[in-house]
Amino acid sequence: MAVAKKTKTDGKITIKLVKSTVGCIEKQRRTIQALGLKKINSVAVHNDNEAIRGMIFVVKHLIEIS
Repeated sequence: MAVAKKTKTDGKITIKLVKSTVGCIEKQRRTIQALGLKKINSVAVHNDNEAIRGMIFVVKHLIEIS
């Protein structure tokens, strides 16, 4: 049985803001702010959990995930 090697980014999600929040509803602006993103091309790294996944779903059209 092969065991997956743990890498430095296991359990982490990197989120990058690629579109502006101008014209978005207030809930989406606050979600972007809560994710720690301020300007276009800003990047934030978060633990991979259900709360973060829900936030990503709300603003999936404004961000890139890696």
